[in-house]
Amino acid sequence: MNGLLELFRKREVKRIIIFALLILILYSVRSMINIILLTFIFTFLMDRLVEFTTKRVHIKRTLLVILLYSIIVGIMTVGIAKYLPIITSEISQLVKRITSFSAASQDNVLINYIETVISSDKIAKYMEDGFSFLLKSFTDISKTSIQVLLSLILSLFFILEKPRLKEFTSKFKNSKIAPFYYEIEFFGQKFTRTFGKVIEAQFIIAIVNTILSVLILMVLGFPQIIGLAIMIFFLGLIPVAGVIISLVPLTIIAFTIGGYLKVIYLFVAIMIIHGIEAYILNPKLMSSKTDLPVFYTFVVLIFSQHFFGVWGLIIGIPVFVFLLDILDVTNKAPASSKINE
Repeated sequence: MNGLLELFRKREVKRIIIFALLILILYSVRSMINIILLTFIFTFLMDRLVEFTTKRVHIKRTLLVILLYSIIVGIMTVGIAKYLPIITSEISQLVKRITSFSAASQDNVLINYIETVISSDKIAKYMEDGFSFLLKSFTDISKTSIQVLLSLILSLFFILEKPRLKEFTSKFKNSKIAPFYYEIEFFGQKFTRTFGKVIEAQFIIAIVNTILSVLILMVLGFPQIIGLAIMIFFLGLIPVAGVIISLVPLTIIAFTIGGYLKVIYLFVAIMIIHGIEAYILNPKLMSSKTDLPVFYTFVVLIFSQHFFGVWGLIIGIPVFVFLLDILDVTNKAPASSKINE
């Protein structure tokens, strides 16, 4: 009995139990996972934006926060009111274009190979989930808008009251649940440092990738630019696999509007963009801990998509990196290997 008590007093054991309890709590509120994830993402990104702007613009922090949120809400309102019908229409046309192309018989090796890639279980599932997620989000705009609005409000209050929240939360250090608080603080710091940083990097990379891709697609004369831009942005949030998945519908559209020559132009342009992402953006934005082998990346994406759907594609890698950080797994070579070298 004493041995069992000693076991539970060990920090590692307590940490595992509390971590399992947190997972159980999150699972019990899984119906609210959209709001939870959106609130965290908005809060983290907006807090980083506020800190970045504060260093360069001498404005009172509270006023700056309200101003930034007002700009974002204004842009979203204009976007929904003015561009929502266009976006919904263009995404629907993209789906119809790809579907009709797949239904038509093709007589060349390249297009047949592309059709084979599309029909493969995982790629087809990712594309199906992605397009259905976009269509459902834009058609069921009332539910999506409420979730986004609630998340924005929660993140706004968090950032406005950040110093007061820190002061109030610190009171738990001397409470009866202090051991629980210290473990929550440990996981929270790890989660922010890994999950938050990776999400931030994915957003920046997706934005840059979308801007460059849209400019190239406009030069190449692609139709439904707005719909393609949204597709590229959301797929850009998926590490590594997003580039491959987005290349499939883009190749189909390129072939339908310009044949092989347009496909070659597209491939060269995408390779240049991917090179910028891989050799310039990734090293600057991603820490060494997020430099996963491609095999691990795809395995994580396959499992996370299977269990969590579209959200799994976006948060699968950040969550995996978070778990690696908890387990103290890094890319540093072990001492023994250095000695052998």
